[in-house]
Parts: sequence; C-alpha cells; structure tokens
Amino acid sequence: MKVIIINGPNLNLLGKREPSVYGSETFEDYFKQLEKKFPQVTLTYFQSNIEGEIIDKIHETGFDFDGIILNAAAYTHTSVGIADAVKGVETPVIEVHISNVYQRESFRHTSYIAPNVRGVIAGFGLQSYELALESFLT
Repeated sequence: MKVIIINGPNLNLLGKREPSVYGSETFEDYFKQLEKKFPQVTLTYFQSNIEGEIIDKIHETGFDFDGIILNAAAYTHTSVGIADAVKGVETPVIEVHISNVYQRESFRHTSYIAPNVRGVIAGFGLQSYELALESFLT
C-alpha cells in the first residue's frame, strides 16, 4: 500500500510555530514514527507553501497511490483549485487538521476541500495523521 501525506503552507514550521496549538514536535520526527509504526505501508511525505505545487502533487499521485492524507492548512479555507484537484483524482483523500478548526476563528470553519474527500479528521494533534492512515488500512 502506498500513501502520501501532503502538507500545505507553514506546516514546515511545526515544532517552532505556535507550540500551544501545534505542539513542539517537528513533522519530520513524527513522520519517522509513522514509518516505524506502519512498516507495511510505503509512506511518502511532501510539503509546500505554494498552492500550485500542492495541486501538482495531487495530480501526480492521485491515480497511482492508494491514499492521500491532505493537510492543506490555510488553503483549506481558500483554495477552489486544491478542492478541484482532489475531486479530479481517483485516489481517496482524507483531510486532516492538527488543531480543532471549529474552536478557532470562524473563517476556519469552512473547508472547500471537505465535500470532495472520504473523511475529515481534526483536533487530535499529530495523531490526526495516524488516524487517517489507519482509515486506509481497515
């Protein structure tokens, strides 16, 4: 099974950025833990602060991978382009958020992506990614 995790803008700052919201662990360290916990899954990781690069990666992996875990970050609430990319591919996508977006600013309560994904997981910290990964294994 091949699964890619695609992270959007500012998630390269995990471990440094707002630790009270996002924790103090880097995503790279967390990704290594996921690889150890799920050796039966070929995991790939991609992060970009650029909307078009995220769209390109969805296009690139959206027909050959078994799953996409997407944390589009702020683009979740603004990007029709990413929503259309998700809608246009065959690979199932799980939308993930580290924080509970419904406890935050009201503009974060709307996802353009959610109508096009298999499910949404939010508010469980980095464990949100693990829950998404487990959903592909059941």
